[in-house]
Amino acid sequence: MPTYVLGVSALYHDAAVALVCDGVVVAAVQEERFSRLKHDASLPVRSAKWCLDRAGITADQVDWLVFYEKPLRKFERILTNAVATFPRSSGAFPRQMRAWLGDKLWLRGNLCAAFGVRPERVLFSEHHLSHAASAFYCSPHAEAAILCLDGVGEWATTSLWRGRGSEIEPVAEVRWPHSLGLYYSAITAHLGFAVNEGEFKVMGMAAYGVPRFRAEMDPLLHLEPGGGFSIDMDKFSWHWHASEAAGAKLQAILGPSRFPGTPFTPTAAAGEGSPREVEECQRYADIAATAQAQIEEAVLHLARHAKSTVGGDAICLAGGVALNSVANHRLASEGPFASVWVQPAAGDAGGALGAALWVWHSVLGNPRGAAMRRADIGRDTPIARSREILEDLGGRPEDVGESAPERAAEDLAAGRVIGWMNGRCEWGPRALGHRSILADPREAATRDLVNQRIKYREPFRPFAPSVVAEAADRYFDIPAAAAAPVRFMLATAVVRDEAKAQLGAVTHVDGSARVQVVDADSSPEYHRLITRFGELTGVPVVLNTSFNLKGEPVVSTPVDAMASFTRSGLDVLYIDGLRVERPK
Repeated sequence: MPTYVLGVSALYHDAAVALVCDGVVVAAVQEERFSRLKHDASLPVRSAKWCLDRAGITADQVDWLVFYEKPLRKFERILTNAVATFPRSSGAFPRQMRAWLGDKLWLRGNLCAAFGVRPERVLFSEHHLSHAASAFYCSPHAEAAILCLDGVGEWATTSLWRGRGSEIEPVAEVRWPHSLGLYYSAITAHLGFAVNEGEFKVMGMAAYGVPRFRAEMDPLLHLEPGGGFSIDMDKFSWHWHASEAAGAKLQAILGPSRFPGTPFTPTAAAGEGSPREVEECQRYADIAATAQAQIEEAVLHLARHAKSTVGGDAICLAGGVALNSVANHRLASEGPFASVWVQPAAGDAGGALGAALWVWHSVLGNPRGAAMRRADIGRDTPIARSREILEDLGGRPEDVGESAPERAAEDLAAGRVIGWMNGRCEWGPRALGHRSILADPREAATRDLVNQRIKYREPFRPFAPSVVAEAADRYFDIPAAAAAPVRFMLATAVVRDEAKAQLGAVTHVDGSARVQVVDADSSPEYHRLITRFGELTGVPVVLNTSFNLKGEPVVSTPVDAMASFTRSGLDVLYIDGLRVERPK
């Protein structure tokens, strides 16, 4: 009889479910794809039902349900920290107790009731162990150092592990409240962006600045000789305040925080606009650049310690900080490891998959399986159902069948921007050619058009290129160690000088691009699309951004796709073998 393990992450952000059968990932999906609430943290009941339906089983057939962390240990930290920081924590403590005593503390019973499993079949992993398992067990490496970097788990904020075969062994950790993830989030909030949402914006903003605040900010994040780091907690408040990560002391160092929604335009940062606008935009950009440089150097610092402690040729990364693609490029370019591997869903969602694989390999003692080469393991819709939905919504779909990639390439070459929905959803936050908005990458004006008319997002944010593997080296300088991360759009690369004129819409202001390298084996339809676009234009690269509008999750179903299509400036919609034009 097959053994089914259901991994669950929830109750903080990015709730998700992963179903593993005999060590093989059957399905993995975030709850936001069902609820349409971005970063939905609620128990992922709908995700679990879909995964079970996908496998053709019921909850009674689930052998083990594993939650991705240990709530009692996290509760211990909450209590210990509240006492240690009293009376400053008196405002946060009642709110925390309402959340814990009302829901999080009685989790075993809630899991049994929500998912229909027996109490004796419920297990609990540890937060960073789940991250480590998600990175190592999905990687192709028999042995590796494993580095997990995020906000906080139970106590750990950064952890180092040794992976060997089916075993994962803890080596070292940095504990609360010292946290790279929370430090970067505090700077994110200072720059006027939402925490757990705006960190990517800070990374993009950093390219417009220079790290001129090192003298002011380096004392805030100190890299220690033993391989760890510490934060000057006197300048931050995430360990005691109910809602603010930093306050007046940080503003005294960096200047006033940016009010959310205050315009930040590349023209002002480049010296155009009123003197005050120029000064403020440049200050924001320089703060972002300084924080980004600090995180990159911290990652390199930790990786060098991992090399000296654990050794080996490979390092596997997970945790929210591992989604920092610029830092991953620095690690691959300058770090001590020959290979870098990053979990595609590196944040909390990935903990669901890691917890399930931990049970299969570590608890049940089973050997390793094949490495993760594809990220399309999420939700899909049968084409007959898609056709029915589109017709009901007045879409008038044209059945183009297997020629959809070629037809889409012709639309792109004609200057159209398309919504591309193909097969199953991607696992993780990156659109990898299954739920993507695609455009011609050659003209810089296309970037502004997609930002303003389709995505409705900030004009300074860059777009990613997807390139066929056969042409990747022609357009991008990709470090050899980043061969795996660029397959999942998890590392930046330098756009070659001779290619910049051909890639105006996807080359960031600093000459970089968060590239996705597409091979024919793992993504055949998308590879065909880009190949045909290259035949038509001479450039086998497309602009690729996630298929969603600002503030919304990536589309999951034909209904979601049609909603985004009709509310944006997209020209054409493709759903598997169906093509829909915008009504004239």
